[in-house]
Amino acid sequence: MMKNTDNLQEKAFRSPKDQVSVLFLHLMVAFTLCLVASNILETKQILNSPIGLTGGLLVFPISYVINDIVAEVWGYRRASLLIWTGFVMMELFFVLCALVDAMPGAPGWDNEAGFHAIFGLTPRIAIASCAAFVCGSFVNAYVMSRLKVRQQGQRFAVRAVMSSVCGEACDSIIFFPLAFWGVLPTYLVLHMMVVQFILKTLYEVVLLPVTSRVIKWVKANEGVDVYDHDISYNILDIFRKKK
Repeated sequence: MMKNTDNLQEKAFRSPKDQVSVLFLHLMVAFTLCLVASNILETKQILNSPIGLTGGLLVFPISYVINDIVAEVWGYRRASLLIWTGFVMMELFFVLCALVDAMPGAPGWDNEAGFHAIFGLTPRIAIASCAAFVCGSFVNAYVMSRLKVRQQGQRFAVRAVMSSVCGEACDSIIFFPLAFWGVLPTYLVLHMMVVQFILKTLYEVVLLPVTSRVIKWVKANEGVDVYDHDISYNILDIFRKKK
């Protein structure tokens, strides 16, 4: 009887660690919103120049900032949960867009072309977007996690910049060839890769003072500051039950 009581007490003590906080849920919602919004806003070009600035560029880097916050405060496993949740929601968004876009419009409704221009993403673009997002986000979280342990929690700005450089580079290298190779001239694809990488990275660097303040506030508010000692970086571990 005593053994069963001890097990219940141990389970009750451990259970809060397996739960997510309200603040984490808020960040997850914001993360997902950035992913969905960036795919919609990407259809509008807001600067007609060699830079080729799109609306999506104003939103997507914020997802990397949120990734940095979660990886820094709660660690790699929570960042994995964040990334996979965002991936599932983005896939669902693409499926719903394709489904509604394929439906015939009502008689008298004359905005078919406009709707298709915004929501009619080709399967190739959708696959490229999802693949680049998953790879770039996990690289970002991994670099943040490893550097935090190596730097013993010091020099956050250094690991934030390094993780962004690695993650954004991975994202651009995967997305643009998958989405546009053979459709656009090679020089233009390479130009877009470089320009988007530079702009997204600079965006995150500019936001770095805000990111640092937010992380300090979150750590103080949550009472959490995870260091990823002796963990698995297998991106599929989040789906496996803990023993």
